[in-house]
Amino acid sequence: MSVWRYFVCPVEFNNDSNRFQVDCEPLELFQLQDYTLPSVLESFTGWTTVRLYPFQIHSIALSSFASIMGPFGGFFASGFKRAFKIKDFANTIPGHVGIMERFDCQYLLATFVNVYIASFIRGPNPSKVIQQLLALHIDQQLHIFNSLKAHLTEKDFLPALEDVMA
Repeated sequence: MSVWRYFVCPVEFNNDSNRFQVDCEPLELFQLQDYTLPSVLESFTGWTTVRLYPFQIHSIALSSFASIMGPFGGFFASGFKRAFKIKDFANTIPGHVGIMERFDCQYLLATFVNVYIASFIRGPNPSKVIQQLLALHIDQQLHIFNSLKAHLTEKDFLPALEDVMA
């Protein structure tokens, strides 16, 4: 489905044409890439590389975690209830356990998905970095500035001080 922009781009309303439009350059997450297989899989499949969308790899990781660790969310919630000597979290639906018991595995999975997305999918946000830098003490800001300036000068992105004076 990632070949259709409708599934990978945000839908925006165009006031001029009075229509919704889908127009963007898909993120790297939705572009085919070549991956080299580990030697164990290479000997098993006979392939040296495989072409996948990066989101497929993330989907495999998330679904594997959900299928393996999902039931443990129920055990966790059950242990939590026992620690507080609670039989059910609620009795909203007569004859059933509480609403919270219906979603007990979701607590663990939601936490994992949030950490996974923040760690592996969402890229660094420059505005957040600037915001955090501005919250530092002035001598810490100067230290970071000087370190960054030295790094950029070393990589030839900034002219050296001698070149500027000449």
